[in-house]
Amino acid sequence: MNQNTMRIIKKYPNRRLYDTEVSSYITLVDVRNLVVEGVPFRILDAKTEDDITRNILLQIILEQEEKGEPIFTSETLMQLIRCYGDTFQDMLANYFERSLELFSKQQVEFHNKMYNPLAFMSTIAEQNIKLWNDVQDNFLRTANPLNGQNSQKDK
Repeated sequence: MNQNTMRIIKKYPNRRLYDTEVSSYITLVDVRNLVVEGVPFRILDAKTEDDITRNILLQIILEQEEKGEPIFTSETLMQLIRCYGDTFQDMLANYFERSLELFSKQQVEFHNKMYNPLAFMSTIAEQNIKLWNDVQDNFLRTANPLNGQNSQKDK
């Protein structure tokens, strides 16, 4: 199968996942492996054809959080819950997405080059600071109610 072709997985009412590419039932561990391998896929409810990929991915995250060392502390989860419905929700989602993309690129770069760890960490810190500054600048530009009015007063 071409790595860029979208793989379709169907979830049946019996809670089983069916991978249409390999014509067999798979587990959440198998879905996690597809994620790790970078295989593009969608998970559809077999009955309604609704895309339930996010729900299944959240289920995988929950399982990962329950075993081993979790990524999210209770306090972090509480802060995250507080952001839902807040005016900053979109900004936070954008920041998370960009941060994780940057982190993934840095991780690949680290594994490929394996150069001086101090220089690498310094580069990461600089990129993260730039990313955060960009997010803040973007927010301040969009949140400033006088942004468009000042230029009109000057005319």
